[in-house]
Amino acid sequence: MDCENNTSVTEFMLLGIPLSYQIQTVLFVVLALSYVVSLVGNTTIVVVCLADGQLHTPMYFFLSNLALLDISFTTAIIPKVLFNLISGSKTISYHGCLAQSYVYFLLGTTEFLLLAIMSFDRYVAICHPLRYGTIMSPKLCLLLIVFSWLGGFLDTIAQTVLTFRLPFCGSNVINHYFCDVAPLLKLASADTYTIGMLDVILASSLVLGSLFFSLVSYGCIISAIVKMSSSAGRKKTFSTCAAHLTVVFIVYGSCIFMCVRPSKNSKIDSTKIVALVNSILTPLLNPLIYSFRNKSFKNALRRMIETRYAVDNQKGKTFTYPDIKERSG
Repeated sequence: MDCENNTSVTEFMLLGIPLSYQIQTVLFVVLALSYVVSLVGNTTIVVVCLADGQLHTPMYFFLSNLALLDISFTTAIIPKVLFNLISGSKTISYHGCLAQSYVYFLLGTTEFLLLAIMSFDRYVAICHPLRYGTIMSPKLCLLLIVFSWLGGFLDTIAQTVLTFRLPFCGSNVINHYFCDVAPLLKLASADTYTIGMLDVILASSLVLGSLFFSLVSYGCIISAIVKMSSSAGRKKTFSTCAAHLTVVFIVYGSCIFMCVRPSKNSKIDSTKIVALVNSILTPLLNPLIYSFRNKSFKNALRRMIETRYAVDNQKGKTFTYPDIKERSG
């Protein structure tokens, strides 16, 4: 079907989650606070990891990249949700919708690959500690980051280009709070079976493949931990992996739930709630799970604050001293 006899869609309407005005107000406050805390927390991770030389290690290099991903991921969705909640407007432009959809899935797939890379980093650190510095060289770490971004790009670009070429000349109401691919394809005035199947195949291959890689890495890690003779050593070693393992469960668990849950006719689709929570909860929890419970990171943050305070204090002294000297003269 073409749009020769119909008006092409120039903007979409995001249906969102049907809630009362009072609940929408509460949701706006919660999302706004969570978004600000997430930005502050993840920005702190990036700044501290860059500023402190003791954190210039592969683990914190990957962690700072994960923080950058989380900042971008949540910014791709939440500001528009907040604007729609406060303004009452639910519209988004045609090109803005496609751009939001692409950025969201690009960052999401890149994060899956980065989590798998971080699993590999923990595997090398625990199972091959003497060769860790040699294996996880700066060059390899940089190549792994480039691989994660390139993998995310290649996994999402094909269906995005195909979706961009689809005609939209019917309904413009997207049954979601952002431009998700599945409800967007339902509005297309053309056959979308090929695009839908391509999306399912690529997404499931990447998600399940990265999950399998992470599980294999942690299987080797757990096997190495069990073989340790010291209970204190086992506890300390496992604690270094607990943070990453927690994030893996949260991210993959929510993704698998949204994929396998059968659709039901209900007033509030729980997949929307899960997707919304995942968009803000994971970026919000990552700083708490990874960094602010990490002794090395807390020490680096303390050193940075103390250094900043000392510099400001010194500037204050050098500013007031000439005045005192001039008066005494």
